[in-house]
Amino acid sequence: MSEPATNPAATSFPAPTISLPLGLEVLRTYSGALVCVEILFGGLVWILVASSNVPVPLLQGWVMFVSLTTFILSSAYLTILVTGLADRIITDWNFLDVFYHFIALLFYFAASVLEAATTAANGGAIIKLQPNSTETVMCITYPRGNIFTVLDERQYSINVAATIFAFVVTLCYGCSMVMGFKRWRG
Repeated sequence: MSEPATNPAATSFPAPTISLPLGLEVLRTYSGALVCVEILFGGLVWILVASSNVPVPLLQGWVMFVSLTTFILSSAYLTILVTGLADRIITDWNFLDVFYHFIALLFYFAASVLEAATTAANGGAIIKLQPNSTETVMCITYPRGNIFTVLDERQYSINVAATIFAFVVTLCYGCSMVMGFKRWRG
C-alpha cells in the first residue's frame, strides 16, 4: 500500500494567523470594543460634518472621506471577525490589524486637525439681529489666518462636536494600533 497523496496547497500555505477570538466573543475583548467605538464615533463625525454647511469643502471633504472610508472598513473588519470569515481567509490578520489601524490613525489625525482648523477659522464672527432694526448686521473680527468662515452658533457647535469626536476616534485608532502591535509581536 502506498501512502495517500498530500495536497500541495495544504502544505504550502500557512494557516491564518489571528490572536483575536472569532464570533461574538470578539466583542468581549478590548480590541473588539474599541472597533465598535471607532465605528460609533466615526459615524458621528461623518454625520456631524455632513450636517454642517461644510464652509470649507476642501478641508471638510477630506474629513468626510476619511470618516466614511474608515467607517466602512472598520465595519467590514468587525463583520469578518464576528462571522468567523477570518479563519477562512489565509493571511496574517495580526499584521493587517496593525497596518490598518496605523493608516487609519494617520488619516484620522490629519482629518481631526483639518476639522479643528475649519472650526477655529470662525474668527469670532458674530451674527445677531440689531434691536429696533429689521436687518441682520454682521460683526466680523479680523481673520487670523488664510481661511475664514462665518458660522452661526448652531453650525459652530456642530463643528466643535465633530472636532471633539474626530480626536476621540483618533485616540481609539491609536489604542487599537498599540494593542494590535502587542498581539502581532507578542
